[in-house]
Amino acid sequence: MSKDIKKYADMLYEAERTKTAIEPLTEMDPELTIDDAYAIQLANIERVVGEGQVISGKKIGLTSEGIQKQLGVDEPDYGHLFQSMDCSNGLCSIDELISARIEGEIAFVLKEDLGGGNVTAEDVRRATDYVVPAFEIVDSRVADWRIKLIDTVSDNASSGRYVLSEQKSKIDEVDLPSVEMKLYKNGELVNEGVGSAVLGDPAEAVAWLANKLWGYGVSFFKGEVILSGALSATVTAEKGDEFMADFGDFGTVHARFV
Repeated sequence: MSKDIKKYADMLYEAERTKTAIEPLTEMDPELTIDDAYAIQLANIERVVGEGQVISGKKIGLTSEGIQKQLGVDEPDYGHLFQSMDCSNGLCSIDELISARIEGEIAFVLKEDLGGGNVTAEDVRRATDYVVPAFEIVDSRVADWRIKLIDTVSDNASSGRYVLSEQKSKIDEVDLPSVEMKLYKNGELVNEGVGSAVLGDPAEAVAWLANKLWGYGVSFFKGEVILSGALSATVTAEKGDEFMADFGDFGTVHARFV
């Protein structure tokens, strides 16, 4: 493991605090491993929890082939969510972010803890209180989104903000792989996707995430929000932009950047 974990964690922490992006860690140190990356992430998670931030959930990212191609990575990333990231009133302050992008997702809210390292999609379904349409607003502390997998995992999976719809569904009421989404920016359709784009089934993605994080000693807890991954490629967001994702009978979710 790199001896410079704290140094790189400090750099990402300051980048977020000052809203000034840094060069990719993988260019500074090509020897960094994925375990180093998660150690960097956890160092900053522990720091901000110590400052009073409250973890509200976990996220998986880069699940769809479209997003992996867009960013040049070949497997999902994973990170933590905080209550301070919750923009479920639909309003997001663009000035608090560096380079915002938005994506439509399906969010799971848990009614039971979930962990143990052998989690299945059926375990996820049993542990889920409800599912909702969601936006994840991703942001990168790495300049110009020049990220590799190690860069984004180090940077808490490029987490920024999230928005949950008020339209809740029991998981057995929705065929998640078949859910279709249309994403509109300022009233114009900009892309669309389907639930099966997320590792074949969003519940499978949540199970993958639970098992991946268990390897780092991290569990899911009752009440947490789990963002299961984007159904289509990300879209750039700027001040004044309004977004709506229409998931058909599953519901809609709205966001406005102010």
